[in-house]
Amino acid sequence: MVREQITRRYAKELPYAVSVEIERFEEKGGIYRVNAVIWVEKPGQKAIIIGKQGGALKIVASQARKAMEQFFGCKVYLEVWVKVKKSWSDDEASLARLGYSD
Repeated sequence: MVREQITRRYAKELPYAVSVEIERFEEKGGIYRVNAVIWVEKPGQKAIIIGKQGGALKIVASQARKAMEQFFGCKVYLEVWVKVKKSWSDDEASLARLGYSD
């Protein structure tokens, strides 16, 4: 759902240069806690995702959290980070870790 919101917001700028990895997904006390990393290949892409003073990332994360709450039917606490890994889309180990292998 995080990647969906990124795709909707940045359809022309970053459609294939972004992946999302869920590092933690747990339920505790009726609340889902989700930690997600948005992977990009270049620092410039990271800047686009984060936006001025984090505003763009806040919007994406908020929309993704609301979609998750609707889907799961409970409160969701979502933490999102943006990290750069050069050429992750050309690295088979990275692709496998992110779920893009056969």
